Amino acid sequence: MFSKSKLNQPGGDADKPTAPGAAAPAKPATPPSKPAGLELGAGSSAMKPKVAPSTLSSDLVIKGDIKTTGDIQVEGEIEGNIQAHLLTVGEGATIRGEVIADDIVVNGRVVGRVRGLKVRLTSTARVEGDIIHKTIAIESGAHFEGAVQRQDDPLGGAAKPKADAPKA
Repeated sequence: MFSKSKLNQPGGDADKPTAPGAAAPAKPATPPSKPAGLELGAGSSAMKPKVAPSTLSSDLVIKGDIKTTGDIQVEGEIEGNIQAHLLTVGEGATIRGEVIADDIVVNGRVVGRVRGLKVRLTSTARVEGDIIHKTIAIESGAHFEGAVQRQDDPLGGAAKPKADAPKA
């Protein structure tokens, strides 16, 4: 009933039914009408693609505010406010203005207020200004002049804690 030579040979009758009345399984000769990646691609269009962080090089001087929903690595000098998702201040960088981000890593110098959910001052950091944070880490050797205040929502307005004051 079975013939080994036909089943084991490449291009043999292994794909054909063995019984004369049995229906052959539908096996298209061409690829499916939808490319295999289409299902994955449709889902990724709903998701935000991961964007590479913007790097501001050490020879760059910016006078003005910067606002992004992405990540920024600053190596140069900025005179203005910065708002980002993740801000990394390089060792040779200087920022004069308010810094607002979900995550802030300071390796260089910031002159102005720092507001972030997670703030980290490394051993090479120099911060002259207040820090408003949810969590903070200050490494040994960091230079910090200012006040530190913990808030559950440091990215919100500064007037929020005053609005929660007890009523008389």
